[in-house]
Amino acid sequence: MSKSASRARLADIIRKRSFGRGEITLASGRKSDFYFNLKPTMLDPEGAALLAELSLDALKDDQVDYIGGLEMGAVPIAGAIAQLSWLKGHPIAAFFVRKKPKEHGARLAVEGLAKGESLAGKRIVIVEDVTTTGGSAIKAVDAVKDSGGEVVLVFTMIDRDEGATEAFSEAGIPFRALYKAGEFLKS
Repeated sequence: MSKSASRARLADIIRKRSFGRGEITLASGRKSDFYFNLKPTMLDPEGAALLAELSLDALKDDQVDYIGGLEMGAVPIAGAIAQLSWLKGHPIAAFFVRKKPKEHGARLAVEGLAKGESLAGKRIVIVEDVTTTGGSAIKAVDAVKDSGGEVVLVFTMIDRDEGATEAFSEAGIPFRALYKAGEFLKS
């Protein structure tokens, strides 16, 4: 399937499985009359494959060592991208950042790294399912920076176009999106 056909097919899956209308309160606290719950797309076999394929293609020139983000939204995406990157011969390891470190065990904020493995000095892409203001991704960025990693990009599946671009620009962090919310609002 061509890149444009894959993109169109994924948009159809998102529209069917993950997009809705009706008043909702977003993670940012804002009210909205539309929403994206990307989990049904991320956990659908075809949806997961297309998200990974299109994301990996979008990141091919970024020389990424690790990909990850804040639980829960980033976990399925990062895992799918890591798997596909291995199959394509250019492995990118995945991790995730806990919203709050566990109060038992290793008490880690960053999970998924093997003993002795570190993000220090590595090029990191933070992924998100849906981005509104960028606040959730900034939490992941901060955890990666605290671990010594270099965040080279925040990459989201859907940008709601409600302030994230400006927030990341002010923070000096490149930001890109696979889709903009407006692509789903016009249909």
